[in-house]
Amino acid sequence: MNQFSGTETYIATEDLTTAVNASVTLQRPILIKGEPGTGKTQLAVEISRSLDRPLFEWHIKSTTKAQQGLYEYDAVARLRDSQLGDDKVHDIRNYIVRGKLWEAFASEQQPVLLIDEIDKADIEFPNDLLQELDRMEFFVYETKETVQAKHRPIVVITSNNEKELPDAFLRRCFFHYIQFPDRETMESIVEVHYPGIKKQLLREALEAFYKVRDVPGLKKKPSTSELLDWIKLLLAEDIPPEALRTEDKAKAIPPLYGALLKNEQDVHLFEQLVFLNRRVR
Repeated sequence: MNQFSGTETYIATEDLTTAVNASVTLQRPILIKGEPGTGKTQLAVEISRSLDRPLFEWHIKSTTKAQQGLYEYDAVARLRDSQLGDDKVHDIRNYIVRGKLWEAFASEQQPVLLIDEIDKADIEFPNDLLQELDRMEFFVYETKETVQAKHRPIVVITSNNEKELPDAFLRRCFFHYIQFPDRETMESIVEVHYPGIKKQLLREALEAFYKVRDVPGLKKKPSTSELLDWIKLLLAEDIPPEALRTEDKAKAIPPLYGALLKNEQDVHLFEQLVFLNRRVR
């Protein structure tokens, strides 16, 4: 099988590509953690694209149950059809709704299965999937049949660390933490999204961006996705590079800062810094 090495639109570090390929070799799910906006969810999309594999995405919510990834029995629809005298009520299979794991297990080609933000669900959610992810099969009680994976999926699981995951679950995963990109990597990421961007503008934008991230006390540091949005605005508004470069701490807030700072507490922090610096001048 081909090795994952990133794509034209996704800059993957050597550490990340090594982790992905190791998880595939070991046939273990890869558990991806990292700051929001560092490309955890997009990774599964890019693995699918790079290896030319079908993609099945299961986005987890706080109310999601593990059973929903396998299948759900629609008893309400069956009751309604029985009241209407519909003949299909005699075959319970008509009321079994496949979940994302079942869809992935049924794929004729090895798929990529994304289980996104697993830490949003109940603490028992990961453990409830242990057997299915280990054995690559599950039992459908209503039809008395066992569903087995035609091909073991490449499983990508993301977490934002909202809660700790069970040890038994962690032991079955290959873990990788996506470090926040350094300036060189970030430059490559921006150039992929905005080819031909002027070097001076890119340099000044990154300088301002990392200065914002380095401000102590920020509740939410701006991420890669916020940087890309900000640069899009800078280009659209034709902001000159020199407007981003200032040694004047009284002008600490960069132009169009609303793309970078998404929290009123952080905006207020910057405003206080500007006010304090003006007072000491």
